[in-house]
Amino acid sequence: MIILVMGVSGSGKTTIGTKLAESLGWQFRDADDFHPPENIEKMRQGIPLDDADRLPWLQKMQNLIKQCLSENTNLVLTCSALKESYRQMLLINKEFIQLVYLKGSFELIEKRLKERRNHFMTEKLLKSQFENLEEPDNAITVDISESLETIVQEIQANLR
Repeated sequence: MIILVMGVSGSGKTTIGTKLAESLGWQFRDADDFHPPENIEKMRQGIPLDDADRLPWLQKMQNLIKQCLSENTNLVLTCSALKESYRQMLLINKEFIQLVYLKGSFELIEKRLKERRNHFMTEKLLKSQFENLEEPDNAITVDISESLETIVQEIQANLR
């Protein structure tokens, strides 16, 4: 099974995804590791990525998902997956992939991003993330204002 943890930058994908994977004894991968250097540089400069920038990035994650499914490997993968079209590329076998949406207010996430250090994604790009966000209707949705332990427990309780 694959759990795809999605949300805007600063929603806690890496922290929650890591903790969830540890609690399940599964592998963990972060979508940030799949970005080409050009994408990271654009984001560092405060330039939002467009669909053309994201396509190769999404294809790399799609390949990882296909590999994990073919090898029957359990994985927690984090990815912003802001648009439905991006999620369709990643949810290639809905029977074995569970989507988790980390939902939070602009104000809370902006505060988190301002406190973040040494990350290429800054609060300057948050507005564009919320503009691009198409909230999913087929996901486990969790409120990120809860504690890490509560969020992980809620996700686990709702896994199919």
